[in-house]
Amino acid sequence: MNAILIMALGAALLGVALRYVPVKRKVDEAVLAEQIDALLPQTQCGQCGYPGCKPYATAIAKGEADINQCPPGGTDGIHKLAELLGRKFKPLNTEHGVEKPKAVAFIDEAVCIGCTLCIQACPVDAIVGAAKQMHTIIAPLCTGCELCVPPCPVDCISMLPVAVSVDTWKWQYPVFEIKPAATTATATKQQSA
Repeated sequence: MNAILIMALGAALLGVALRYVPVKRKVDEAVLAEQIDALLPQTQCGQCGYPGCKPYATAIAKGEADINQCPPGGTDGIHKLAELLGRKFKPLNTEHGVEKPKAVAFIDEAVCIGCTLCIQACPVDAIVGAAKQMHTIIAPLCTGCELCVPPCPVDCISMLPVAVSVDTWKWQYPVFEIKPAATTATATKQQSA
């Protein structure tokens, strides 16, 4: 009788353990995907080969995608992803594009025919307009993904670089190693020598 109880208890514990392990792994992947997504530029451009930043982050968390596939994130983004994941830095994979300065779309309203193809292509709803009416860009919402440019039949959309101002300036990722300061004892010895 004791043997049966021990076997049943062992089977129950093993069943709980086996059920918990995959759930725990999925939770860890989901948390990691959220952290990765927070580091991505949120352009939703699809240059990485995924339909948006969240699917790309999920693929990185699962080990299905590399950290160097995001041209809008550029070198700075790759450094941040490498640091988060504890991986070695890799240069941007040029199969997915090249790093460019941040830009915003601009529609020449005099040329726009109101076809709405750009509105349909915009992943962040930064274009306003109606059929057979001119369209315009809501610049603060535009991520610079360039997805509105190819479908325009009259080439009235251009990408303008974002001017660097106090609001748009970002600190660049350090390109040199930061070494800890010497202790006061060491500094005193160096000064006296």
